[in-house]
Amino acid sequence: MSKNVRLKHSGLRDTAIVGVGATPYYKRGESADRSINQLAGEAILAACADAGLSVRDVDGLAFYSLARAGYADQMEAGEFVETLGIRELRFSAALTGGGGGSAGAIGLARAAIVAGDASIVVTVMALQQRTRLGTVFAAKASTPLASFVQPSGLAGPGHLMSLLTRRHMHQYGTTRDAFAEIAMSTRANALNRPKARYREPLTHDQYFGARMLADPLCLYDFCMESEGAVAVVTTSIERARDLRQKPVPVVSVAHGGTREWGRAFSWFGMPDDGTFASSGHKSIAQRLYQRAGVTAEDIDVALIYDHFTPMVLMQLEDYGFCAKGEGGPYVLSGAIRHSPERKPGRVSVNPHGGQLSEAYIIGATHIVEGVEQMRGTAINQVTDAELALVTGGPAALPVSGLILGRDR
Repeated sequence: MSKNVRLKHSGLRDTAIVGVGATPYYKRGESADRSINQLAGEAILAACADAGLSVRDVDGLAFYSLARAGYADQMEAGEFVETLGIRELRFSAALTGGGGGSAGAIGLARAAIVAGDASIVVTVMALQQRTRLGTVFAAKASTPLASFVQPSGLAGPGHLMSLLTRRHMHQYGTTRDAFAEIAMSTRANALNRPKARYREPLTHDQYFGARMLADPLCLYDFCMESEGAVAVVTTSIERARDLRQKPVPVVSVAHGGTREWGRAFSWFGMPDDGTFASSGHKSIAQRLYQRAGVTAEDIDVALIYDHFTPMVLMQLEDYGFCAKGEGGPYVLSGAIRHSPERKPGRVSVNPHGGQLSEAYIIGATHIVEGVEQMRGTAINQVTDAELALVTGGPAALPVSGLILGRDR
């Protein structure tokens, strides 16, 4: 059976993304004159317009990160109903955890639609950097759980991530050159994107000359602190084919994770069996591929959650693009560099510039890029792409993954 025939009939394909919308992406503090509801509302209206729908058609909301907007604000379903003029809300739910649920929130929307609880479901994330993410753990009140981390000087996610990174380097010989390649290749993808926050080339010398924030992680290993909002509209595949845009079917989606990953890099209880120096996504990848009936070799473009460069490398391993421990050589071979043509053994990673160079909206921009790649309208388009992988951030459970397809 040919690849095209197999992919056409594989996976779920009972729901589809029909609209995406976003605000401009702002530098930290630039959106302070606007409320979270304004940012989220603008993105929702834009996504509905993209789909050719009225916001009054929306009857479901599928959030993630406990419906938090960034780290300090909360998004309330009732406020959206009131301010946007939604007629009747029939479904509202949120995944727990943080950015790990970004891809999985589309699965939450799908569940509502397949169950008949809603027909047009919006997923939205908005972010204003009112809390300094770099010291978020140090700022929390002391608890029995936090007492294992706070006294060690691990003030923020970067400090915590540095330990997993150092373990991978020790265990597999991974070098900072691999992290530099991820940062530089991602930056190169953002250069021609009008909305990207960083549009200047990043050189090898600049990377290694940058200040160290959490050894071995330097400035360019961290995602940016940006602001804005992104919304996505999901509906049934039947209704999708009557709307404005070409449907982007949900081929496969999964969220959750194993006990060993647990609270991820905020607890370090993982056994030394390869789970510690990983992204915690291996079980998600297995379920995702099984449900879709595909393997990593079938993925044409990968939108990998890139809050820190080493986690891109570890996700590439967990999703089977290379073997465990071989992420460094794989990246350094140029295998993740964007190329319009799909080549064996390579995959275009984050052709939109990702959270390292375009904007950090807690994973939502990756879904937008996946949709545009499957529509064939992306700025850095992978020619004839059939499948796009989108991942939710390696974080506290749940983590998640999503495969989007091209409608035929």
